[in-house]
Amino acid sequence: MTLQELQNPPASPLQRLHDERWEERGVALWVKRDDLLAPAPNDPLCGNKWRKLQANLLQAQEEGFEQLLTFGGAFSNHLAAVASAGRHFGFETIGIVRGEPVNNPTLAKAQADGMKLHFVDRTTYRNKTAPNFLQSLYKEYGPAYVLPEGGTNTTAFTGCANLAKETLTQSPALPTHIAVACGTGGTATGLIGGLNGASTLLGVSVLKGNFMQKTIQTLLTELPPSPTVWEVHENYHHGGYARRSKSLDEFIQSFYQKHEIVLEPIYTAKLFFALYDLLEKGYFPKNSKVVAIHTGGLQAYACSV
Repeated sequence: MTLQELQNPPASPLQRLHDERWEERGVALWVKRDDLLAPAPNDPLCGNKWRKLQANLLQAQEEGFEQLLTFGGAFSNHLAAVASAGRHFGFETIGIVRGEPVNNPTLAKAQADGMKLHFVDRTTYRNKTAPNFLQSLYKEYGPAYVLPEGGTNTTAFTGCANLAKETLTQSPALPTHIAVACGTGGTATGLIGGLNGASTLLGVSVLKGNFMQKTIQTLLTELPPSPTVWEVHENYHHGGYARRSKSLDEFIQSFYQKHEIVLEPIYTAKLFFALYDLLEKGYFPKNSKVVAIHTGGLQAYACSV
């Protein structure tokens, strides 16, 4: 696989979900199967990670870097995706991990794909973009193309905007709502720009703290103004990032039994849980057409349903 193939992949499928709970309310639900946009089944380089890394990897190559350096928590899909990208495209990779050393499937996959893990305490991690800290990393590991936490930067917005345009092109009818889980807010920001007012963007924050709306507002200042209507739902985090509840676990199981689509508990399950709850509460008017973006992240969960 080449970087050029990464830049111009085939469109991921748009799948209609048939569910009586939606149909009896006159609301249609589709899933944009970006989890299937990957170089191999269950590869961490998929979905919104693929979209965010597209242009960044090409830029790293153009600037002559042989090494990628990035940041994330112990359950970061982004770390695993960058490690996979390094394996596929010939980059060395370094992951700066927040907190004490731990073993889990996500970090194990990153290491198996060749990533060097560098654990730092939470105080140090908060200062991860400080020039003196970055210089200490360059001194230890050598020159590197730096990808921010979650892969969110202005370069990444292009791939997410293209996701919006691709979804609109595939849709048999113009979606009234396009929904996505939010971690750093980068995917939602790019979608808002790419939709250009065609559909309402719904974000579902997977983090506790009620700051995602403000985060996206700040990120949008880096893009041209967009007429897209958007909002973030901040009360479906189930305890916070990488936290889960019994109701969420039960939803994952029932959703798989109904649709044979795997959801992981950190992002996509919280998105679909929120959409079903909003449906029950009458949020979507009759004749609404909703597209949920399945952003992937299944490398640790595809065999666990």
